[in-house]
Amino acid sequence: MIKIDHLSTSYSTINGPVHVINDVDFEIYDNEIFGIAGESGCGKTTLLKALYDIIEFPLVVDSGKMILSGEKNGKAFSYETGQIRNTWWNNISYVPQAAQSVLNPIVPLKNQFLDSICKEDKKKKTKEETLKKVADYLEELSLSPDLLNAYPFQLSGGMRQRVIIALATFMSPNVVLADEPTTALDVVVQRGILMMLMRLQKQLKNTMVIVSHDMGVHYQITDRMGIMYSGKLVELGKTEDIFEKPLHPYTKMLVGALPRVGDKSQKTGIPGRPPALTNPPEGCRFAPRCQKATDECRKTVPKFHEVEPGRFAACHLLNDTTV
Repeated sequence: MIKIDHLSTSYSTINGPVHVINDVDFEIYDNEIFGIAGESGCGKTTLLKALYDIIEFPLVVDSGKMILSGEKNGKAFSYETGQIRNTWWNNISYVPQAAQSVLNPIVPLKNQFLDSICKEDKKKKTKEETLKKVADYLEELSLSPDLLNAYPFQLSGGMRQRVIIALATFMSPNVVLADEPTTALDVVVQRGILMMLMRLQKQLKNTMVIVSHDMGVHYQITDRMGIMYSGKLVELGKTEDIFEKPLHPYTKMLVGALPRVGDKSQKTGIPGRPPALTNPPEGCRFAPRCQKATDECRKTVPKFHEVEPGRFAACHLLNDTTV
């Protein structure tokens, strides 16, 4: 469904380019929930913007591309970076970070749903027919059709988030990208949002990409996940495998820091902080924080390769049983 082909991006600044995504290369499959995890500032949101083709100054694609392909209504399609924006809402949609702020506060929600309808559908249905279809869809999601006459400022944060998800999925896109969909919501509302996303994915049988720094979110809903660190992908595999047997030292620290039921051991954070993307270290970018780092780690960039069937990682020490 999605092929990220050696993608590298940067932000243009007065002091020169800041390289945020560095040679990321992997695939996301059809009909799965894929998670992207990592600390704040590791490039998760920038990667999602590149996947959605929001390539606008100061963001620049330095090399590589993203390919979106699949089938809808019996017709095969394939789009690359630069073309993907032509199929927004129809084949791919995006739930941005702080999604509540993307709704126009002075426009009723029904108008914002109508604006999201692709031109082909507008030609086939009248405005009344479309709104009836939207109302029916909201009911399927356990939302009141009366919301269509409401303004965004009249809704709670959790309700606005649900409306954004309804907007993003109304046209039954093949891919839905969600950037921190539960940020700034209390745990009860978070659970409702996550259950809604899982239900929608099963109903639509599409592909969802969930970005979150919360490993617990990934454990609950994703099928596979990728771990990012300082603009690079350091591990990828099935979610259950990553939690049961993490390969990369960084992933081990992330999983080890999670509280578990019945586990009374003291949890510790990861020492140090991620390197500045303006001046990343030579070799492995995690080496300054890794207790197992060797001279090779500090001098040579590890290759992202398949360590086990379906498991990919980038670490010089993976063949060492002491990792």
